[in-house]
Amino acid sequence: MRRVKLDRIDLKILRDLQAEGRMTNVELAKRAGISAPPCLRRVRALEEAGFIKGYHAELDAESLGFEVQFFALVGLDSQSDAVLTGFEQQMDAWPEVRECHMARGPHDFVLKLVARNTSHENELTQRLTAAPHVSRVLTVQVIRTSKDQSGVPVELASAPLEDHGGEGYEEEEEG
Repeated sequence: MRRVKLDRIDLKILRDLQAEGRMTNVELAKRAGISAPPCLRRVRALEEAGFIKGYHAELDAESLGFEVQFFALVGLDSQSDAVLTGFEQQMDAWPEVRECHMARGPHDFVLKLVARNTSHENELTQRLTAAPHVSRVLTVQVIRTSKDQSGVPVELASAPLEDHGGEGYEEEEEG
């Protein structure tokens, strides 16, 4: 994986793809102010460098029957690597667990889960409480979501910026 230093065009490409991942390369190039071939080379370089991890469709949970979203703050009885890794592997196997974050502070993990209804939420909470090495669980049910934005604020990115004038890429048209 080669290292890519980001310039303003790269950041524009990342911001536009994050906002609308299905746009064509031609449209992406137009928005970035370059022609399509160098735009595609930049996208591939950004993928290879790990800036772009993947592409997905955002689905509506409620439309698919998941009416409840909740967070679980989980404490474990041990912080050994084996226990932490074992818990992460177990959570990876639960389809209702949509995010699993190891945390610093009074809880070892923060989980984001979806459930069909409150009965399903209670079932998941009981399963979680009974999981190996789990010593405490605090759940917080989401009532309303006013902001749900994936990704990162590209405009505030602290990645190294460089005007490389095409270095690492073939010559590009500025537009």
